[in-house]
Amino acid sequence: MIKSLQHRTTIRRYKDKDVSEELLNGLLEQAMRTQTMGNLQLYSVVVTRDDKQKQRLAPAHFNQPMTTQAPVVLTICADFRRTTLWAKLRKANPGYDNFLSFMNAATDALLFTQTFCCLAEEEGLGYCYLGTTIYNPQQIIDVLELPPLVLPVATLTLGWPDEEPVMSDRLPLWAIVHDEVYRDYTPVQIDDCYAAKEELAVNKAFVAENKKETLAQVYTDVRYTKAANEAISEALLKVLKQQGFI
Repeated sequence: MIKSLQHRTTIRRYKDKDVSEELLNGLLEQAMRTQTMGNLQLYSVVVTRDDKQKQRLAPAHFNQPMTTQAPVVLTICADFRRTTLWAKLRKANPGYDNFLSFMNAATDALLFTQTFCCLAEEEGLGYCYLGTTIYNPQQIIDVLELPPLVLPVATLTLGWPDEEPVMSDRLPLWAIVHDEVYRDYTPVQIDDCYAAKEELAVNKAFVAENKKETLAQVYTDVRYTKAANEAISEALLKVLKQQGFI
């Protein structure tokens, strides 16, 4: 598994080859051994294989081709509904309609997602993690008919790789590790953190294509703008309220 992590890449193109139900269920079952808050397993997974359903999900993911081309799409949800229904049926009084409960369920769901990814890679499968899930949760809720106290937090497209992309760059270890207490970064340290990333040819081309002066400007002015972040935040808060978490 360590070797898989050291060489992992995002797979966006897949062979026209099915992922068997036996293999998928085996991986999902193994992933259920991951850490979980209070041993409650506060997540659910919606498996999408049907082409029409993939087409319906695609707009929520900005119609990225892998959403419809992958044999399987997995939507991993923060789920406190199952636990709540169980509590009510056992004469208990659940109090999970709040933001803390969402955070616990979202953490559970993301831990499960990462464990599943590692297991899938060990089997030779490829996947793409779609960050668009929390950008357009309402569309996904509608398509997958998610009830209250269930909210999508991650999506994976899954299949047998039909490409060999280069590995993405990463910051040096010292950039993320703080001994004992958090030590804020000096301008010189920030320069050192991002020097290698900024010197990559692909990132220099990225800056030129977007007609910007620096790579940071591409992220702040083009990819993840303040206006977009605020709009998506507002929509997410609305959905959290609608699904009963706040």
